[in-house]
Amino acid sequence: MLVGVPKEIKVHEYRVGLTPPNVRELTSRGHQVLVESRAGEGIGANDFQYELAGAQIARSAAEVYDNAQLIVKVKEPLKGERKYLRPSHILFTYFHLAADDEQTRDLVESGSTCIAYETVTSKDGKLPLLAPMSEVAGRMSAQVGAHYLEKKNGGSGVLLGGVPGLAPAKVVILGGGVVGTHAIHIAIGMGADVWVLDRNPDVLRRLWKQYGRSLNTVFATQDAVDSLVVDADLVIGGVLLAGAKAPKLVSEEVVRRMRPGSVIVDVAIDQGGCLETSKPTTHDAPTYTVGGVIHYCVTNMPGAVPKTSAFSLNNATLPYILALAEKGWKAALSDDSHLRNGLNVHAGKIACLPVAQAHGHKYVDPATLLTA
Repeated sequence: MLVGVPKEIKVHEYRVGLTPPNVRELTSRGHQVLVESRAGEGIGANDFQYELAGAQIARSAAEVYDNAQLIVKVKEPLKGERKYLRPSHILFTYFHLAADDEQTRDLVESGSTCIAYETVTSKDGKLPLLAPMSEVAGRMSAQVGAHYLEKKNGGSGVLLGGVPGLAPAKVVILGGGVVGTHAIHIAIGMGADVWVLDRNPDVLRRLWKQYGRSLNTVFATQDAVDSLVVDADLVIGGVLLAGAKAPKLVSEEVVRRMRPGSVIVDVAIDQGGCLETSKPTTHDAPTYTVGGVIHYCVTNMPGAVPKTSAFSLNNATLPYILALAEKGWKAALSDDSHLRNGLNVHAGKIACLPVAQAHGHKYVDPATLLTA
């Protein structure tokens, strides 16, 4: 199969769908790989390195889409990229369609086969292709929050870890999943007073065992969320419903009761955000304020650390890319029910229930599409 890798064009997105080592894995198995020129420069990989791995270099994104059958990306195809899509394309990337009506509509109209990293599952019920970037974003969230708490960046001027004789900043983390766990790790390491809320008692028990008295664990009733958020210096949103819009856990009224100069980092923004006041931002313009509270809602946070995040993502995606290239999408999805859960759109039909529900579309079971 001919696998294509276009250069990412989202604002300050430096990751790449395939690194040179993974290109070599494909070409050594007889597949062709077409990489857009300079696609890997953000991770320090030049065209010559891709050629050494066996890839051919394309002069433009159009050339990649015109020739490749399987397109491997990192972020969702933007408007300028979606015009290239055809029914013969298999697109494997992050989509986050539940929060993006325009993209969903364009992909349906394209007739292409769209397999989403974020809804591929594993035997233990986890999301193996979302986890690497959730780890990165979770760790970044505490760093970003500490940065914007500085007075010169508009914050209240609070040091996250405090100093002897003064209390540290209060960090409230919504959700104890992958994002939350990694945010906790960094926030505790920086010396903050860390609180995590979750509705799953087993998650709270796991975090209690992992961090002990360094962490405050709270069952996430609405009263608990409201009272802790209002008193927080930094709020990190890390809730996730696979494939669906994130629930709105914090109202605008509660945000406006927070202290001026407090910071919100909503990692759930790719799925719409978990606060009513959250709206997508970019690395060029990462923040805005509501009621004096700084909001950081960048939709591609891991793109800021592309060397770490691209290689981490590639480690996770390689087995699935090999399966799609060697078997074709139908056989690969028929053989692996967990990869099949990644199918979001095919031939104008939506095969992911949360996405269909979010946009009022008819849902079609992926198994039906495989036998069509």
